Amino acid sequence: MTPDRRLSYAEAESRSALLARGLLAEGLGKGSRVGVLFPNGPEWVLAFLAATRIGAVLVPLNTFSRARELAFALRHADVDTLLACDRFLGHDYLARLEECAPGLSGSSHEPLALPELPLLRRVLVFGACDRSWAREGPARLAALARERRGFGAALLEEIERCVAPADPLAIVYSSGSAAEPKGAVFAQGPLLRYVARLLPLRGLGPDDRVYTGMPFFWTGGFVYALLGCLQAGATLLSQASFEAGAALELMERERATLALGWPHTAKAMAEHPSFATRDLRSLRGGNLYAILPEALRPASPEHRANSLGMTETGGPHCFGDLDAELPPRLRGTFGRPVPGIEHRIADPRTGETLPPGADGEILVRGPNLMLGLHKVEREACFDPDGFYHTGDGGHFDAEGHLHFAGRLGETIKTRGANVSPREVELVLEALPEVKHAYVVGLADPVEGQVVIAAVALNEGSAIAAEALRERAAAGLSAYKLPRHILFFAAAELPFLDSAKIDKRRLAELVAARLGSAA
Repeated sequence: MTPDRRLSYAEAESRSALLARGLLAEGLGKGSRVGVLFPNGPEWVLAFLAATRIGAVLVPLNTFSRARELAFALRHADVDTLLACDRFLGHDYLARLEECAPGLSGSSHEPLALPELPLLRRVLVFGACDRSWAREGPARLAALARERRGFGAALLEEIERCVAPADPLAIVYSSGSAAEPKGAVFAQGPLLRYVARLLPLRGLGPDDRVYTGMPFFWTGGFVYALLGCLQAGATLLSQASFEAGAALELMERERATLALGWPHTAKAMAEHPSFATRDLRSLRGGNLYAILPEALRPASPEHRANSLGMTETGGPHCFGDLDAELPPRLRGTFGRPVPGIEHRIADPRTGETLPPGADGEILVRGPNLMLGLHKVEREACFDPDGFYHTGDGGHFDAEGHLHFAGRLGETIKTRGANVSPREVELVLEALPEVKHAYVVGLADPVEGQVVIAAVALNEGSAIAAEALRERAAAGLSAYKLPRHILFFAAAELPFLDSAKIDKRRLAELVAARLGSAA
């Protein structure tokens, strides 16, 4: 539920069945690629259930996406049907789709035939629809389900029997270490069984009421929160967009038992004027430590175990007891492997397996893993033994606890999201004033890391940092925008003998400049 909307399990079953029948009557079926562009709420849940009931492949789309990012995901995922809200938080998604595919403006409704999005055939809008190339979604699908002969409950039941555990369930996108996002493909059975393995580790049951501010289009919200609550029969409390006061009111009113999310949301709630007056004694755990009852708050978050995972692993592959205080020797660990998941610590240069205590790259193998990356051959995703090379560094101690040392690559983790430095650099370098742009992440106690850009301008060019940020915002989601843009002369930038930028030295220079500025 959200602060003003509720969806019971019985309603979810009946309403998603009607929507699924409408999708069948529209011509969709097993293997169809269904993009969903909604904020957290009933529409997201119903679209997910309806699509996967008929064996279609769900493609969660980032509501923060600008036109360039949205166009990439729609085309790369081969989306043929888009279910979308009309607007959200100032984002006009119909206008944004016309930016993605200018040919839409002159099109009548489906089947669409667009060179920019060659596999997209229909757009169904949940909300106001005033475009000739789109149709109103809920009413149309409900009417098709009821009016088209043969598309009743009996057909849906038989089609559901044709959906196998090995069938793809979703393609989930995440910015990796490359400039373009990667689409991780997950199968129905392995993902749901993996979520079931997580439930006892979290102690999640049908009496729980779980709050999360994480969006469903990322694995934290989709797999850990939404699928976790569905598996447990628990109540999920969420918001279309995070607002600290409304989150506190929702948790108090609904007697939340678990609070999950990112540190910056906990900080915002703890600093909200209403926090002192809220009764949150129903909370028994979670990782939003700043708002937990005083007896459950650690002296420092580092005194609790955490979970470590990524999109490609479907969520946490190592999981600690978030509610237990750790002894000093284990502080900073990420617990033990989730049951059924194997790990190997390898030398990133030689591939040699390293002994306990030696830092190397964390490799993961098990049923939690994605089937592979969309449009990437299997041999390029996994090694010959079936291990996925995470790009994370760390080691296991002799007792099997994982100690995380950080990313081996350059991916910036900010507010729970991955940011590819090269993606941000390319957007900045496309601006006419910019000669070079290099992006690094600096540690931040609340956000994990913040995005910083070092920019050298072309000779004779002049532009303010804020103006650069505003123009880059047209091509980047808000969380990818650099917190600071610092100007350097080209000669000041540190380069290696290979003529590549020395990111480690650059991060030191950036930190020093920000420190002196502060």
